This record gives sequence, structure tokens and C-alpha cells, in this order.
Amino acid sequence: MDTSFESQNNKPHDSQHVLALYRLILSGIARKTPYDELLQQLLDSLEQQYAGCMAILLLAGTGEDQPAELFAASLSPGELCNIINHSTAQDILAFLGQSAEGVLGADAMLEAGVFQQTCLHGGTVTPQLLPVACLSVRSAGQTLLGGLILLQQENHQFTALPVQILAELPGMIASIVEYRADQKKIQAAHDASRKSHANMMRMALAIEGSATGIWDRDVQSGEIHYSPGWKAILGYADNEVSNRIEDSYTRLHPEDQAYVQASMQAHFEGETESYAVEHRVRCKDGSYKWISSRGKVVSRAEDGKPLRMLGTTTDITAMRTMSERLQQSVDLVTCLTNEVPGLAYQYRMLPDGDECFSYVSEGIRDIYELTPAQINECVALIHERIHPDDFPTYRAAILASSNRLEHLHHEYRVNLPQQGMRWRQMDARPRRLPDGETLWHGFITDVTEHKRIEQELQELATIDFLTQIPNRRSFMGRMEEELARIHRGAGNPSAVLMCDLDNFKIINDTHGHAAGDLVLRHFANILHDELRKTDYAGRVGGEEFAVVLAGANVAEATVFAQRIQKQMRETPVNVNGQIVPVTVSIGIAVMQASDIDADVSLSRSDMALYQAKESGRNRIIVAVDG
Repeated sequence: MDTSFESQNNKPHDSQHVLALYRLILSGIARKTPYDELLQQLLDSLEQQYAGCMAILLLAGTGEDQPAELFAASLSPGELCNIINHSTAQDILAFLGQSAEGVLGADAMLEAGVFQQTCLHGGTVTPQLLPVACLSVRSAGQTLLGGLILLQQENHQFTALPVQILAELPGMIASIVEYRADQKKIQAAHDASRKSHANMMRMALAIEGSATGIWDRDVQSGEIHYSPGWKAILGYADNEVSNRIEDSYTRLHPEDQAYVQASMQAHFEGETESYAVEHRVRCKDGSYKWISSRGKVVSRAEDGKPLRMLGTTTDITAMRTMSERLQQSVDLVTCLTNEVPGLAYQYRMLPDGDECFSYVSEGIRDIYELTPAQINECVALIHERIHPDDFPTYRAAILASSNRLEHLHHEYRVNLPQQGMRWRQMDARPRRLPDGETLWHGFITDVTEHKRIEQELQELATIDFLTQIPNRRSFMGRMEEELARIHRGAGNPSAVLMCDLDNFKIINDTHGHAAGDLVLRHFANILHDELRKTDYAGRVGGEEFAVVLAGANVAEATVFAQRIQKQMRETPVNVNGQIVPVTVSIGIAVMQASDIDADVSLSRSDMALYQAKESGRNRIIVAVDG
């Protein structure tokens, strides 16, 4: 600091004034006061506190479209221009940029060519002004933001400001300048959002441990049953929600109703694998919440019409709210994100491939069982916790987002010392910085429970409920995979068996459908016990089952079929103390490379089964190729 400029000793009221200035700035930011008004209020407070002091704030421009700016509390624009013109402002900024001193006294100011006393007398300004000090204002990265010039009215005895004021003022002004930059970023984001045709989330903030509701819909009857957790999301007691589907549509936000119904219909018609929507729904108190609803048809009629659908609903209102608040200053984001479950982060990737987390919230302790300090030192610690099978796709998703500047959305597994294997969902939006660096702001949350529910829904859609072996759709999918292997020439052809329980209708009519179900489960268990790890079976009809013996020839398939018949013969079903003998007819065919699809192979074995039934049942017939 220039020794020619001596500051006043601090007094108690000086500390109070510092606190008052901080409150002024923080309250202004909270109220979103325009930055120029906030700067004006700061200068007003300064001059009111110290009689005879006059302050001129000079802010550096950001380019041709943003020239340098001047602010003063008690000078008109004309008087201000008489004191410092555009050329002088540029000279002052250049001088401050080269000076290592944070505060320059009057002597140092006059020694510099840009601080001539005649320049600061003001010409028409009365009384004349004398230079006292100049404070450089810099960012946290030491970038010059501008300077605060302190002047003394000639007829006053003002000589200096207290040391505490001088020390705090540059930081106060820098915070307002950075607040201006944040305002511009927020406005730019809002402008981009208004131009978008869809309301895309900038980052998906999920709150771990939030309530998840389950719903079960009977499509044909129009009934839908909700779990107590689902009702609690909307503020209802267990007995306050109707189970009629038409009533559920009345709770939808009017702007979302068409979209939700169209998405549901598309899934009913088989156009989508699952139903997944985000929309608003009315709560008991009349307010609206954002929810994420996912589901899947788990049962269809023979004509393909949906019968039953299961799904989950999660309250994502907090995610929507938080995604908007993340546009505010970094300090506010830090305070907020540390209060919610999940990991909020800022991630950087340099053009040379180096990477780092420039910010992580306290949620990293739960998401990765690491501390923020550990991540600042080594990003590889996170990579070590990602499941080895998922790491290649994890890296590919990040690189693709960087290359295309596309929204990053990825689900992956982690292996944690305390929690074990968990699922994580990562959402972030990238932007390219002028130096070629890619910057993401994102959020990572725990989706282990959602993945578990999705797995259960998947199993309901692929497993036959009665026999607990694959249903026809799942079995045919496996057959297509096996045929693709044969088409590639990878190993020997495979055998396909069609099995039909003889006189099954008589068993149902004589002993009841419960006995029939017992017979079906018994046969499915026999198939399961006889299969190798490479084989698979499925229930493809009422009492019809199909088997694929991978890499097996006709002779081996025949031996397998004989074992099945032997097991059925030696282990008859006992129904209420009555022995019910059951035989099985089997048709065998070979899956060939010339088959255009799996249905061709299955049809040959089905024709052989038909011959076995026509020949008296309880027989094994091998299809004639060609």
C-alpha cells in the first residue's frame, strides 16, 4: 500500500458500517435489485457516512459491446464526464492493471500520468475536488474489474477512510459485479428456455428417500388402485381417493392432460416399451405438484389388448424447483444443495483431456462415500467406485455429451465400501467455454429403488405367473437370439421341442382347474430340473411348452424327451390323495441356418407334435427336414 496515504484508525461505528454495507448488498441480491441501483446505493451510503468524501466507481468493460462504466452518488452525468472522460477511464484502468498495489494514495495518483490534478479539478464542478486514493477492484482470480476513486471536496477536512472500510470495499464491489454476471447468465438461460419447444430440465435433481407411490390399473374395468404412499404424495388419507380411472384424469393439470393420455395410449398400442411421463397433478389442497410416473403393461389379452398395468409415481417437485434456483450465485447454490440428498456438482474437462470437479456438494459423502476434499485432490477415486462393467459406457456418455454439447443422462452402478452395489443417475448440461474447456453443472442421485421396481415390472412382463418359467414372448426372443448365433456359424445347430400334456382338458374337467394348475407347475419343474445351463424352456400355450437344447442333435434331443416322459410317468401328480397320471407328447425339430426366423423352427416341431398326438399321444416324433 502507498505509504503516502494513511488511513484512519478503526472505530466501532466503522465495523457497524461495514456490516450495514454487507446487509445492503445481500438484501439487494436477494430482492434481485438491478446491479447499477445496488452500486448507487453503496456509494450513497459511503458518502453519507463520511462527510466530504466523494466516490467515483469505474468498471472495466467486457468488449466493444460493453464499454467501461462510471458511477457516482452526488455528481450528475455531465459533471462526471468533466472529471473522467472515456480516454482517461481507459488510461486509469490500464494503470491499475499494471499496478501491484491494492490502494494508491494521493501522491502515487498524481505521480501517474493519468491522475493529473487538473484532470480531477472538474472545470465546472464547484467546489473543486482533490484526489485522495484509488482502490483496485479484482475478482477472486485477480482479474481487474475496475477501480474506486476517492475524492475530497476542497472545503472539507476529509483525508482518508478507515482501514477496515478500505479492506472490505473492493470485495463488496466485486461481489456486485459478479452478481451482475450471474444475472446475465440467468437471463440468457430464461431466453433460451422460452425459445425451446419442450420444457427440458437443465438438471434432474432427485431427492433420495422421497416418497414413492405404487399404482395397479385394471385396464378393462377402469379401476386403478393406489398405495398409501401414492395418496400421501398428494396429501390424501388412505380412504379419500377414488379407484376410478376417469377420476384420476380430473386431477391432471389442464395443460398436461392431452400429453399424458397420448403417452398412455401409445404404450397400450405397443408403440413404446414402457410408460414414462412427467406432469403436474392437483393435490388435496388445490395446489399442483410435479410427478414422474412410470409403468408397464404386464398382462395382455390374446388380441393384444392391455389387461393390467403396474407403475410407480415419484414427487419431483423439489427437482423442478431446485433446477431453477441453481441459476443463482455459487454461494447460494452451495448452501441449498448441501441441504438436500444427492450430489450437485460442477465438472470441467480441458481440451487436453484433463478433468476435475471444481465443485461438489456434501451429498458426495452418500453418493460415493467420499469427501469433497478427496475429490479436489483426485478424480480417479470416483472412477474406482464405478462398477467395472459400467465404466466404459459411463466414460462414453461423458465424451459424447462433450463432443455434441448434449444433455448428459446416464444410469450406472457403483460399488461402495459401506452401502455395497447401488444404482446412480447422472444428469447434467454442458457448455463450451471460450478456451475450449467443457463445463457441466449436474446432479447425481440414488435410483436403486427405482431400478428394483423396474426389474420387478420387467420380470412380470416376461415370466409366466403360474409356472414361473418364461412366457411365449420371452421364449421367442431367446429363440431369435439362438437362431442369430446359428446364422453366424457359431457352433452346431440346436434342437427345438414342442411338448403337450395329453388329455389336459379331461384333467381340468374331472379334478378341477386347481389340479390342472398343479399339473402344469409339476411339468414346468421337471423341465427346469432336466435343462442344462445353455438350454431354456417356456410356456407357449395353455398346456404347451417349448424347449431349445443349444447345440444338441436329434439323438440327444430324443434322449432328453425320453427322460421327460420317464419323469412324468414315475412322478404322477397327487390331487387330494388321488393319483393323476399324466403323459406328454413331444415333437422334435432342428433349428437350421436356412430358417428365416424362429417361427419356422417352432412350426416344424409343432407339426411333429401334431403327428405324435394323432398317433395316439405319449409319443416322440421327429420332424422330417425340408
